[in-house]
Amino acid sequence: MKIQGCMAIAGMLLAAAWFGAGCGDDAAERERKIHDEAAKAAAQAKPVVEEAGRAVKAAVDGAKEGWDKGTQKTLDLNEASEDDLTGLPGISKREARRIIAGRPYKDEHQLVSRKILTQAQYEKIKNDVAVK
Repeated sequence: MKIQGCMAIAGMLLAAAWFGAGCGDDAAERERKIHDEAAKAAAQAKPVVEEAGRAVKAAVDGAKEGWDKGTQKTLDLNEASEDDLTGLPGISKREARRIIAGRPYKDEHQLVSRKILTQAQYEKIKNDVAVK
């Protein structure tokens, strides 16, 4: 609907230029009328175009986030090194060592059930870890 609105306004601009040029007024008056109509149409189009720009930015940001998540590797809790684990959000060397000491794991949530991490800590990394 928003794109159709922009197209309608663009059509108004063209119509103003087309019909304004065919009038019997002198050239300067025609140009002033075309200018005024174009300025009016652009002022009307501005909020729609700005909103469309925000929607496009949101779509691009979402696509980038999805793309990045699609290429992100999950760490196997039973095999990841201390360095790999400390690369996870909010995981210190101490927590990484506790994760390693608690091996083997049958599922990721055992980090919480075994009290190795808090639920809040687990929420930050749950999409980045797996048990294979």
